[in-house]
Amino acid sequence: MRVLAGKVAELPEGSQVAVEVSGVSVVVVNFEGQYYALRNNCSHKDYPLLGGDVSMGRISCEKHGAKFELSTGKAKVLPAVKAVQIYRTELDGDEVYVLPL
Repeated sequence: MRVLAGKVAELPEGSQVAVEVSGVSVVVVNFEGQYYALRNNCSHKDYPLLGGDVSMGRISCEKHGAKFELSTGKAKVLPAVKAVQIYRTELDGDEVYVLPL
């Protein structure tokens, strides 16, 4: 089941939005013209990733500074050591969708 994240015009470079996919909160990020989707929850402590700083292909958890790779979900900076689940994004015309992998 795919979920609409928004129209391309609503998700410009650097934007973030949270959507629900099968009952799970997912953060969608536009980074360098590519859409990435990750579970909206830091694997270190139960804290949303939405609103975290995005740079160098990573999103930061605002609570303790853990960083996760947008393309793989892998934890790249402590205190997180576990990856977060990633989701697939799909462009359909001018709309961005999120799907489970």
